[in-house]
Amino acid sequence: MPERPSGVMTLARDWVREVLSSGHERKDRVHHLRPLQRAALPYYWILSPEDRVMHPLTQLHADINARVRAILEAHPGWLCGKGCGGCCRALAEVPQLTADEWGLLREGLALFAPDQLRNIQRDIAALAEQQARPLVCPLLDQQSSTCLVYAQRPTACRTYGFYVQRELGLYCHDLETRVASGSLADVVWGNQDAIDHRLAALGETRPLTA
Repeated sequence: MPERPSGVMTLARDWVREVLSSGHERKDRVHHLRPLQRAALPYYWILSPEDRVMHPLTQLHADINARVRAILEAHPGWLCGKGCGGCCRALAEVPQLTADEWGLLREGLALFAPDQLRNIQRDIAALAEQQARPLVCPLLDQQSSTCLVYAQRPTACRTYGFYVQRELGLYCHDLETRVASGSLADVVWGNQDAIDHRLAALGETRPLTA
């Protein structure tokens, strides 16, 4: 945005910062998210003026977003994007979430109509009984191949395709092929070990099906 716009803005927002108001936390965390989620807003930060700090999970996601944004800006043709859903259809195991991630996910699920929420809960229950692998994420919209709770998705979903763990690349086969060919040799990947360390500081995890 090189110049400050005037009149009605038609430029889509890509970042919103929400400052929590005392006594209106649910409104700020849940109801304000509805129009932003419909608009597929990529980044939503929540700040607590009482604590005078950004929530650790929000800060973690902000740091991840910065690394992802840097990669996308340097590589406009990056394979990971809206409507792919390849990783969501090839889960090796049931996702594990910290308590804070669960809290964020519940805020996203609270936005759905009762019928849709029951369908999601049914799919999550079915996932718990499935023995075959790979798994399909129950939070994936099968028709559009998009995440139903994109703004509240777990941390692992945010880093996949952009982070590596020591010598292990955490990305799909298509990205792996490009890495092997040397075409992505200049990518500054995120450090998944550092992310895991910060997540561990948030407490124990439990599976999505718990």
